[in-house]
Amino acid sequence: MSFHSKYIPDFLAMFDEKKASIKNREGCEFLELYQDKNNPEIFFTYSHWRHVDDLEAYRNSELFKNVWKQTKAMFNDKPYAWSVDKLVSLS
Repeated sequence: MSFHSKYIPDFLAMFDEKKASIKNREGCEFLELYQDKNNPEIFFTYSHWRHVDDLEAYRNSELFKNVWKQTKAMFNDKPYAWSVDKLVSLS
């Protein structure tokens, strides 16, 4: 997600307020927020959902609709999202 610089503090405050509610959704195993090192206007959320149905239930929830409505008003570019399968993990 890419935000207008002036909205970054608002986005961070909103994320801080909503992160526990998102993480506590059924099936959300973890939730992380990243900021690009070279372009501070770019952010990524990374979450792991136990099952695709859990993610879909979140996407159809009032919580998501509220968060998305607030978030998309701050964008300065088209957002992108991917759902992926883990192939390799090294710890």
